[in-house]
Amino acid sequence: MSTTATIVTLVAALMAAFSGVSVLRRAAFVVGPLAEYGVPRSWWNPLGAAKIAGGVGLLAGFAVPAVGVAAAIGLVAYFAGAVVTVLRARAYAHVAFPMVYAAPAVAVLALL
Repeated sequence: MSTTATIVTLVAALMAAFSGVSVLRRAAFVVGPLAEYGVPRSWWNPLGAAKIAGGVGLLAGFAVPAVGVAAAIGLVAYFAGAVVTVLRARAYAHVAFPMVYAAPAVAVLALL
């Protein structure tokens, strides 16, 4: 794995894990918009756990590359769903936020 791929993977893993922990800790900057978009509160813990699992999976990809690829695909799908959720809520000014988190996961896939 190249140095670039390693750095991008680390950034993507940290961003996904940070986002997941923010949901689980009920950080206002994360859960406020979730409530605004109509995401049921019962989904918040599984969504946060999914992001953390994606970040851990990216790190596990250093040892088992197939796991890293699967994690990157999962994160891209997760954040694509987040973009759709934001668009369905007609919160167009917020659509960039899930895309910021999706970009490193897409880059990981492109670099692998």
